[in-house]
Amino acid sequence: MTEKTDEAKNEVNKLVGIASDLELPSDVRTKATQRLGNVGTHDALLALLGLAAKETLSKGERDLALKYARKIVKSGY
Repeated sequence: MTEKTDEAKNEVNKLVGIASDLELPSDVRTKATQRLGNVGTHDALLALLGLAAKETLSKGERDLALKYARKIVKSGY
């Protein structure tokens, strides 16, 4: 069980790195944000809220992070 949790946390960390890397194209960052939303864990929720708070990301990317954070909350987290 711990191994799966560690894998999920590693995936979340990797996706956050991609989603916040301004040197990558915006479509790659957007896909990483979408994947974070699909992870659907508490860690993913916190990561999405962190992305939404990043002023360096575009308004659209921040809104997308909030959209997926809302989706996780509505699903029961």
